[in-house]
Parts: sequence; C-alpha cells; structure tokens
Amino acid sequence: MRFQWRPRSIRFRLALWYTGGLAALLLLYAGFVLAFLHHALSTEVDQQLREDYEDAEQIAEDALERTPDGGVRWGPRPHHEDDAEVSGRRIEVVDASGNLLYRSSSQQRTADEPIRVLSRSYSVAGVPVMIRVARSEARLRHEVGELLLVFCLAFPLAVGLAGVGGYALARRALAPVGAMTERARTITAERLSERLPIDDAGDELGQLATVFNDTFARLERSFGELRRFTADASHELRTPLTAIRTVGEVGLREPRAPGAYREVIGSMLEDVDRMTRLVDSLLTLARADAGEVRLAFEPTDLSELAREVTGQLGVLAEERRQTLLVEAPGRVDATVDRLVLRQALINLVDNAIKYSPLGTRIRVRIGEGPAGPTMEVTNEGPGIPPEHRDRVFDRFYRVDTGRSRELGGTGLGLSIARWAVEAHGGRIELESEPGRGSTFRIVMPQTKPPRTEPAPTGVISP
Repeated sequence: MRFQWRPRSIRFRLALWYTGGLAALLLLYAGFVLAFLHHALSTEVDQQLREDYEDAEQIAEDALERTPDGGVRWGPRPHHEDDAEVSGRRIEVVDASGNLLYRSSSQQRTADEPIRVLSRSYSVAGVPVMIRVARSEARLRHEVGELLLVFCLAFPLAVGLAGVGGYALARRALAPVGAMTERARTITAERLSERLPIDDAGDELGQLATVFNDTFARLERSFGELRRFTADASHELRTPLTAIRTVGEVGLREPRAPGAYREVIGSMLEDVDRMTRLVDSLLTLARADAGEVRLAFEPTDLSELAREVTGQLGVLAEERRQTLLVEAPGRVDATVDRLVLRQALINLVDNAIKYSPLGTRIRVRIGEGPAGPTMEVTNEGPGIPPEHRDRVFDRFYRVDTGRSRELGGTGLGLSIARWAVEAHGGRIELESEPGRGSTFRIVMPQTKPPRTEPAPTGVISP
C-alpha cells in the first residue's frame, strides 16, 4: 500500500509551493551566474594565452639562431624573458625532434596546479619548432569555487526565509477565509440574517463571500416563505376543523328535530369539502416542489379546452347571475398536458367568478400572440391595487382576507395556476386597474417542452 502524504492546510501547501518555486528560481539563477562567471574567466584566460603566444613568437624570433648542422639553438636571453617572469606567463619551445630549446623560469608549478596550454607550430629561418604557452587556471577555479561556496551557504538560509515568509504571506492572504469560516459556523436556521464579512468585494475572496451571502439571502427568503406557508396552512386547516367542532358541539347540546340535524351535518360537510380542497391543493404544490409531477404532452385545442372549462363552471356563474363568454378565432393548437393546463384555467375562471360583482361578464379569450398561444381571463371586478399585484401569486396571499374566506377560497388557486403554466415553459401575466377589472393572461411557448413522462394519477383535481 502506497502512502502519500498531503498536507491538509492550504496555508502550508501555498508556503510549500512558494518555497519550492523560489528554490527552483534560485538554483537556476545560481547556475546561470556560475556559468557566466566561468565563461568570462575562461575567455579572459584564452585571450591571455593568445597574447602570450604572440609575444612568444617574437621572443623566439629574436632568440633562436641557426646552427651549422642545420638546426636551431637558443641564443642570448632577450629582454622579453623578464617580462614573461613578471607577467606570470609560461613559455616553452621545442624543436622538431622534441628537444627542449627554452623554458621560462616561471614554468615551474606544483603538481596539482591546473593550467591551460596553447600549442602551435612555428618556423624560424626555415626550421620548424613548437611553441607552447600556458596560463594557470587557479584564479578561475578559485573565484568560481568561492562563488559556489557563497551560494551553498546562502541557499538554505534563503529557502528557510522564503518558507517562513511564504507561510506568513499565505496566512495573511487567507485570513479573510478564516474570518468567513468563523462567521459561517454561527449561521444557523435561526440566524440566517447573518452575513459573511467582505474586506474587498473586488478580489476573488470577496466575490466568493458575495456569492455565499447571496445564497444565505435566498435561504433566508426560502425559510421565511416556508415558515409563512406552514403557519398559513396550519391556520387554514384549523379554521374548518374549528368550525366542524363548533357546529358538532352546538348540534349535540340538546335534542333536535331530524331536519335540524341534517342542517348541522350539511354545514359540517361544507367545511369538510373546503378542507379537502385545501389538502388537495397543498398536495399538488408539495409534489410540484418535489419535482414529482411529470407532464404528459399531447396536441390540444385551447379553444375547445376553454369551452369545456366555462361549461363546467357555468353553474357557479349562474348562481351569481354572471355571464361566461368564450372568444376564440377558431382552433388554436398547443402541445400541452391537458389536465394540468385545464386546472390552471379552472383556477383563473373560478377566481374571476368569486371576485366579480353580481351580474357582470367574464371573458375567456383564446388567441395567437407573437410569443405563442395565449389564454386570457378578464373580469369586471374591483381590480387589484398596485401594491398587491406582485404577490397575488404567492401561496395563501389574499388581497381581501375576510371576503376570500367567505367565498371559500384557499389562497392557493393562483399559485397552482402559475406553477402549471411555468411547468409548460410559459408565463402568466396580470393586468389590472382599480375599478376596471383584471386580466390574467397565460402565454404558452411555441415549442414543445422537453418532459414527456405521464403525470401520476390523482395529482391534479379537476
């Protein structure tokens, strides 16, 4: 089994990366400096050798003389030799047979002394000789060695300081993360109003904190809506239950005639029916939120669907002496889930019937708009004030709470309608003027939405 050590601290890892990168750069720099110095000193030695050779040629030309047997010999010492000894150059001259003709007195050296030699053939009075000049490399190696020693001594110190500095730098750079972590630990479901601190909203950590704060804000709104939803649902369920219990207790206080008991039971059944509708609506929204509702799309004539809905709700309109009108240019086709869209239209028409005055007209218009098929429900009611228009689709929201309960509303009809339309990829719009009625408009998309699974039975109550 292989063991791979990996430090958990980001600060430590950043410090390691920083130290490793700096160490690599220092090594590259040291190698470059050493190579440059060696090249410069080596070039200097080579230049000196070439100059020494030129001087050696002049010395040989002045000092060598021809012998009677056709060879050469070294004559009287010229003044150049003193220059050779002073300058530290070393000169050696041998004839073609390898016999040493001349060697400067500075040619003596220790066994371990490094030298660099330049040898070339030269002709004196037609006789070939070999001239060698040499220079010591001790200075070159000494200076390179001293610089290498300095680097070797300074490198560990520099790497150590880089490690400490890198860790301090990483700690300072990641300090906002620590502050955000400590603050995040304090944020709970009861303290969602808390936010992470932001030192600089323009840098990466500031942008990350901003994203988290936006997430916390959305969670706070969601939790608030959930609390309101739970409280409203509890209240809405408690109201019919209290009514049922009250009516039952009153009916049992004293003996009554059979007809009176029938009235009591009928009143109780009305509350039961209201509670059943509320529970069905809650189940519909719960399944929609959980993503359990799958739409079954099919080609549907929206004009025929509108006539079906108005025919079903016509009895309710007649009780209020209202007139339901369907205005359609002809067949308007759309690929929708008929059952789900039918429920959305039923909720809009039922809502119009409840909140329109007696004897008014309710129009259902079907048409083709630029964005796709449209369905409009227009009433002649009191209209919706501007401050309520953005919230009428919220769950359990009522413009007139008392009147809504008197009419048997649950406050969920428009929420279900909006979900049903948005599940098709469409949108629902509201146009209203106080005193001149309201228009709810459903705009369906031109293309077929992607989901094609059949809807579970019992999800939508017709």
